[in-house]
Amino acid sequence: MTLRINDTAPNFTARTTHGIIDFHSWIDDSWACLFSHPKDFTPVCTTELGYMARIESEFTRRNCKLIGLSVDPVERHGEWVSDIEETQGATVKYPMIGDTDLAVAKLYNMLPAEEPGTADGRTAATNATVRSVFIIGPDKKIRLMLTYPMTTGRNFDEILRVLDSMQLTARYKVATPVNWQPGQDVIIAGSVSNEEAKTLFPGGWDAPKPYLRIVPQPGLGKA
Repeated sequence: MTLRINDTAPNFTARTTHGIIDFHSWIDDSWACLFSHPKDFTPVCTTELGYMARIESEFTRRNCKLIGLSVDPVERHGEWVSDIEETQGATVKYPMIGDTDLAVAKLYNMLPAEEPGTADGRTAATNATVRSVFIIGPDKKIRLMLTYPMTTGRNFDEILRVLDSMQLTARYKVATPVNWQPGQDVIIAGSVSNEEAKTLFPGGWDAPKPYLRIVPQPGLGKA
């Protein structure tokens, strides 16, 4: 099954460092960020897990839960967490999935469905495509998918920026322009007619082109 934006995120039950979870039940009414790793004790992923541990509070503030995944067993994850704390100066508190049967990696198209075997004997190279980030909304729909090469560390500050954009555009009928940062001007969504826009944005808008209607970010200064 090929996954696309706005598809329902496949549900699964898996062992994690926090016990057995049902993914959809675990998400509950939050957003979720699922990010995967080809193998434990890999250098780039060690830095990524440490950084996510340091900024987990930023995701929590946005009502977004973090969950990691590696094809190695949960017991190995515990050992890896000690290395991450030692080298990155941060303690991983979010759950990490032990995907030893490759079930979740296959379910999320990170490995081919026909991939044989289990995690035993696999290397980081054979799991190279297990380097993905999924943002899932409270409605359990996939809102973002990114896959990185093994040698390039992921930019999780960018993931936070996209999360800010998605939460803003889910609440208001706007879109965010290139390189947008929270607090900057936004664009009235193309699905909004000028008549509706007059009600939604009574302060008016700048329109260098009829299809490009620019307004201040809504909601600023409100609780």
